[in-house]
This record gives sequence, structure tokens and C-alpha cells, in this order.
Amino acid sequence: MTKVISRLYSRSENRRKIISINIILIILLVSITGCSDTKSDEKETIRIGVSVYDSRDTFITQLMDEFNSYADPDVTVVTYNAGQNMKEQNNQMQDMIDGGCDVICINLVDRTEPEQIIDLALSYDVPVIFFNRELTQEDLQRSDKFYYVGSDAMESGIMQGELAAADILDEGTNIDTNNDGMIQYVMLQGEAGHQDAIVRSEYSVETLIDSKIQLDRVGLAIANFNRTQAQSKIEQLINSDAQIELILANNDDMALGAIDAYLNVYGENAKLEMPAIYGIDGTIGGLEAIKMEYMRGTVYNDKEGQAHAMYDLAIALATGRSLDDLGIEDGHYIRLPHTKITLDNVNEYLYQ
Repeated sequence: MTKVISRLYSRSENRRKIISINIILIILLVSITGCSDTKSDEKETIRIGVSVYDSRDTFITQLMDEFNSYADPDVTVVTYNAGQNMKEQNNQMQDMIDGGCDVICINLVDRTEPEQIIDLALSYDVPVIFFNRELTQEDLQRSDKFYYVGSDAMESGIMQGELAAADILDEGTNIDTNNDGMIQYVMLQGEAGHQDAIVRSEYSVETLIDSKIQLDRVGLAIANFNRTQAQSKIEQLINSDAQIELILANNDDMALGAIDAYLNVYGENAKLEMPAIYGIDGTIGGLEAIKMEYMRGTVYNDKEGQAHAMYDLAIALATGRSLDDLGIEDGHYIRLPHTKITLDNVNEYLYQ
């Protein structure tokens, strides 16, 4: 009997142990499921939405390449191409909001029509970093969560003018090929009404005039920051027998288009016929053209610095970190300085 009781006690004890274990497992399962449900409601990663005005723009493409390579692997970056269509960019803004983006970066198609993007940002209380194409100060100040990352267009125009002036005043360059005491020039301008294009053009020319250089404008071509359009415009001027001693381009793509035009028209003799050509941006293609001595100089627009500044600001906004050490000016602006690039220092930037 004692042995039977002992065996029954043992079985009863085992059953209690099994029940206890099962209860513990159930509690753990409920706990784990509860954590899972909680986490599913929380964001597992930071999401940054980006809309660029046109992915065919070389500078923007290289800036975004740097932005993506600089981003942390656990941060999701979703990029949209507006294709120069403001309505499409407005739709992309809604898509990024609906997609749960913590911060949205906008490279405006039209700086004069940001109303819908601003209204959406205000309605959903989402931070927006505008970059490269600057909206008006009044629009930027509509929210303390609006920022602009870019450069100073006036500075780039002045530096381009200084580069050209230094070469013109250097007797060894002989830019005044017809020796008439004036420089016949063409301005390759970006989009009509585009603030940066207007400012770059204006200050480049003013700087040359302030340097006591006599100018004779033989062409003003709107080429929309586009290489192919610039080539077409310059070829038209070449074929019209226009005397061109200097070409000032608002960006490197248009400067490269001017070079393409001379190569296409003159072939192997292109360098002999080519005027002094200057760009702005310091794209890889522009730097290579300086290295090959097709272009005299460009103004380096710090795409790496802008990409890093934009990303660091986005992360700080998404995580609530302090913005104190990000170099923000007037509560809304981060501007990166330009640098003059010539044959003397091009390798420092081409192979950095």
C-alpha cells in the first residue's frame, strides 16, 4: 500500500508540475504576443521620404547618391522623382505622409508654388527639409519644422565671375581673341524665373564689370540646366557666325553642353575654336572637363556637405535630438560654402 500511495503521490506531483509549466508557458506566450502587438504599432525604423525635381539633373543625382551612401543601414530612405511636374510632386508628398515618413525632404519643382506641400506638412505636422531649390523666406517661416539646406547662389555667381575675370586679366590666356578690348560672351541660364539661375547670372556678370572688364553679350540662352538643350543653343550661335570669347553657364551640365557643341561642329579642331567656358556645381563631368582643359573653371557646390547636413538634420528631427550643433542659421537655414576649381586644384576634388 505504501508503494501504491508513493506512486500515486509521484504521479500527482508530476501532473502539478506539468500544469505549472503549462501555465508559465501560457503567461509567457501572452506576454510575448502583447509585446509584438505593441511593437507593431510602433515604428521599427526611421523613414525619410525624398522627392527630387528631376532625377536627370546630374548634380541632384550625385547629391542623392551621397545621401544614400551616408545613411545608416537601419534607416529607410524612399526616393521619388517628380519629373519636373509640380502636380506629381504634390501627390508624392501625400504618398510620403501616408507611408509614415518621419521627415520629408523636398527638392522643389517650382519654388513659387509650394503651397500644397506646405499645407499638407502643416496639416499632418510633419517636418520638411527643402533642399537645393530655395523657396521664399516667407514660406519657409510658416513652420518651425521647415528647413532649407543648400548654398548661397550669390556667392556662386560672384566666384564664377572672379574665375573668369582672373583669366581675362591674365595676358597669357588671350581670351580677347579679336583684340577689340571687349569680351563677347554668352550666358547659358537655367530655368526662366528660377531664383538661383537669375542670381548666378546677375552676380557673375556684375563681378566681371566690377573688375573693369568690358563685356558684349552676344547671346542669352535659357537651357533649363540641361546639357542637350545647351548644346543645341550654342550650336545655333556657332552656325550663325556669332563671335564668342566667353561662355558663362549656370551649371556644369550646360557648360558641358557648350563643349559638346564645339566638339560636334569642329571635331578635332574644337579646342582651337573653343572659348573660355565656366560652370557651377563641380559635378564629376565638370571636373573631368577641367582636367582635360576643355573648361577653364567651375564653382564647387558642396554636394557631399549638403547631403550630410540634410541627413543629419533629418535624423535629429526624427529622433528629437538637439539641433544646436548642426549649423542652422536664422532658425531655418543650413548653407554650405562654395570653392573655386581650376586646373591647379581640380585633382583635390576629382579624386577625393
